[in-house]
Amino acid sequence: MKNIAIAFIKAKKEFSPALKNKVNGGFKSKYADLGACLDAVDDAFLNNGIAMYQETCADSTGITIETVLLHESGEFLKCGRLHLPAAKQDPQGYGSALSYARRYSLMTACGIAQEDDDGQVATRAVYEAKTTSPAPSLKPPALTDAEGNECKKAMAGCTDMDTLKGIFGGAYKRANDAQKEELNDFYKVAKLSLEGIK
Repeated sequence: MKNIAIAFIKAKKEFSPALKNKVNGGFKSKYADLGACLDAVDDAFLNNGIAMYQETCADSTGITIETVLLHESGEFLKCGRLHLPAAKQDPQGYGSALSYARRYSLMTACGIAQEDDDGQVATRAVYEAKTTSPAPSLKPPALTDAEGNECKKAMAGCTDMDTLKGIFGGAYKRANDAQKEELNDFYKVAKLSLEGIK
C-alpha cells in the first residue's frame, strides 16, 4: 500500500473543489454534477499514476456502489460501499440513484466538497479548455467587466468575512489595474460594513 498511499497524498494536493454547476429544478438549489466531481480529481489522479473507477453491486432496492483507486504499481484501495435507495423502481429512478451514489461515493473517497461559485468569478483550471501541451497554463482568464460587476454585487451582499475575502481574492487575481482599484474600494466598504455589524 506504500505506493498508492504516496501517490494519493500527492494527488490530493492537486484536487479542486467540485463547483456547483447545475440547478435542482425542484428545490432551486445548485449542486455539483458528476462531471464537476470528476473534473475536480481526475487529472490529479492520472498525473500521479492512479485510475479511479466505481464498481456497482446487484441490489433490489436501489444502487450500491464502491469507489476504487487503482495505482500503476498494481496496488489498489477500495473506499467502502455506499447504498442509495431508488425513489422509484423504474429505469429513471435507478438512473437517478446511480448518479447520486457515484457523486457521493467519489466525494467521500476523495475528501472533496462542493463549492458554491455564485459571485466567485475566479474560473478554475479544470473548467478551462484542455490543451495538448504537457504543461498547461493554470493562469485564469482576464476578468471581464460583467464579471467585475457581479463580484462587486456579491461583495456588497456578503454576510461573513471569509466569504468576502474569497470573492475579493478570486477576482483580484484576474483584474486589470483599473478593476483592482474598484474592487479594492468595494472590498473596503464591505469589510467596514461587516465590522460594523459585529
